[in-house]
Amino acid sequence: MNKRDGHIHTPFCPHGTNDPFHAYIEKAEKNGFSDISFTEHAPLPAGFTDTTPDQDSGMELGELNTYFEALDDAKAQAPDMRIRSGLEVDFIQGFEKQTAQLLEQAGPKLEDAILSVHFLRYQDRWICSDFSPEVFMEVAKDMGSVQAVYDLYYDTVEASILADLGPYKPKRIGHPTLCHKFQHVHQEQIDDDARIRKILRMIKQHGYELDVNSAGLSKPGCLEFYPPEPYIAYARELGIPLVFGSDAHSAEGLHKYADRFYTEHY
Repeated sequence: MNKRDGHIHTPFCPHGTNDPFHAYIEKAEKNGFSDISFTEHAPLPAGFTDTTPDQDSGMELGELNTYFEALDDAKAQAPDMRIRSGLEVDFIQGFEKQTAQLLEQAGPKLEDAILSVHFLRYQDRWICSDFSPEVFMEVAKDMGSVQAVYDLYYDTVEASILADLGPYKPKRIGHPTLCHKFQHVHQEQIDDDARIRKILRMIKQHGYELDVNSAGLSKPGCLEFYPPEPYIAYARELGIPLVFGSDAHSAEGLHKYADRFYTEHY
């Protein structure tokens, strides 16, 4: 079996760890992975102000070339493993043009990329709704309900699928149910089945891949894959290419729950 982890962060992550590339590569080799993608958080688009408290959601633009050079060095040290140079790109409504410009700059060096939603545009501000349970609940209060946050998240994911971000637009949609991250905090029963299935059909229609992201299983407020397992099965029925992603921000977190994916869904 060719095991792949397509969503891995690096020492270039401002909110991650300093674990070096070789620590990830050595663990991947030990765990029998032959194909990995380093997908660091891309610089946020020009003109956008990071609304997280530490403003550490992505790399600085000036680090981008150094990041790709470090990836080239890592590849040279592990010639028997397929290591893909990638980015996790934020889709931020209203900044599509700037995101396309960033991708135009980085695109020639990209071998893999994920398009993810973290920031939601609400009224005249952008909110990182997955930052903490407190932020999520504050947003839900402002919007009137948890359902409203879910609806806005799914609206934004749909917009990301439809957006014209140029020839280097990422072909994989990241953690499309990230709004579930705090479901055991708010404890409301949200029926979002139709929305999730619609998004998966859109992914299929546009020829994209799905990031089957195991990070939620380690979050006490979530305890499930993004998307949950019934929807992984549905995506497989649709014929969507499934790419396991541990979304690891440390070598210790690499490949968590990979066996569950490869045993039950691959």
